Amino acid sequence: MPTVNIYQAKTQLSKLVDLASSGTDVVIARNGKPAARLTSLHEKGMRKEKRLIGFGALEGQGWIADDFDDPLPDEILAQFEGR
Repeated sequence: MPTVNIYQAKTQLSKLVDLASSGTDVVIARNGKPAARLTSLHEKGMRKEKRLIGFGALEGQGWIADDFDDPLPDEILAQFEGR
């Protein structure tokens, strides 16, 4: 696990992120003492495949009532308002 100081991390951040993304953790040190670890968000060696979004995949699976956006009846509106 490579260790770099904060100045190196600032100047080589893109390279360090690539290294961490490939599965190699990087320790960032301040004054020679470990302060943080840069690591991949994925399990080592296990990259998730991108999933394509299937727009319309649930078409016809649900419904919305015709009166969905009509005003509420007075008795129900009164309950919401605490009357």
